[in-house]
Amino acid sequence: MSFQLRNVNRLGNQFAISLPRDEDGYLGRECPEQDCEGYFKITPGTGIQGPAPCHCPYCGHSGEPSEFNTKEQIEYTKSIVMRQFTDALFHDLKSMEFDRQPSGGFGIGLSLKVTRDAPHPIQYYREKELETQVICEKCTLRFAIYGVFGWCPDCGQHNSLQILFKNLELVRKELNLAKSAEAELADHLIADALKNVVSAFDAFGREVCRQKGVDIHFQNLTGAKRNVRSSFNFDFDDVLGKDEWESICLAFQKRHVLAHKMGVADEDYIQRANDPDAVVGHKIRITDQEVELSIRLAEKLGERLFHGVL
Repeated sequence: MSFQLRNVNRLGNQFAISLPRDEDGYLGRECPEQDCEGYFKITPGTGIQGPAPCHCPYCGHSGEPSEFNTKEQIEYTKSIVMRQFTDALFHDLKSMEFDRQPSGGFGIGLSLKVTRDAPHPIQYYREKELETQVICEKCTLRFAIYGVFGWCPDCGQHNSLQILFKNLELVRKELNLAKSAEAELADHLIADALKNVVSAFDAFGREVCRQKGVDIHFQNLTGAKRNVRSSFNFDFDDVLGKDEWESICLAFQKRHVLAHKMGVADEDYIQRANDPDAVVGHKIRITDQEVELSIRLAEKLGERLFHGVL
């Protein structure tokens, strides 16, 4: 009796295996760079349509999408292939079973029976929970990452400017809340809105410069301007007029007093800030119009810094 692997041969030498998505439609990805191995998720079907390289949102490494399979996905795929192969082999062996009853003078019978304890186990897995979901404004890819900032896995654009604009839009909503609040609460919301403008811009600016290996803080705009010019050979304030630049610098200095002096002006503030209304020992004055102007100017500075550095 010949032994033929009909079921095994039908498998061929290639396997098409679909990777499961999580409950939100995301598919896990992992950077192949050993120094990174960052985990992120994408939604297949969004973003660039057709073949395109994949970019790590953390380190920017670019490569074929197949290089970004996670370790869990690879083990899952191997187990699926092994299950299909062992199932096919088992059925081929089962087809060879026979049971010959005793016959002849000696009464000797012969049989073959194939059994197994269980099919080969599948290495199932769950995708990880991530902190920030993003829709790329350039290619519309839907992806999720740890942290806040990252490169788009499809088109490779950094999302820092997009995040800045979203954070500043939240500040605008805070100002709108202040308009309908009682005076004491309104003052608190306006002061908090100014703090958030500076925090958003500082985080954005530091992240943009970090992508080029440079550490620059942006809570002091005058110092930041000097450091950006030294590191990147351009002035990111060249999109503003002189009065606009002085206005946003003053707003950032007011934020420092709010954060560290409970909003009370001291001698250092008087000397540094060109604030005609300031009096030592008195609270500085902040208006919603001033914060709204700071938002608009921060957007212009952010766009200039983004395109100047990246």
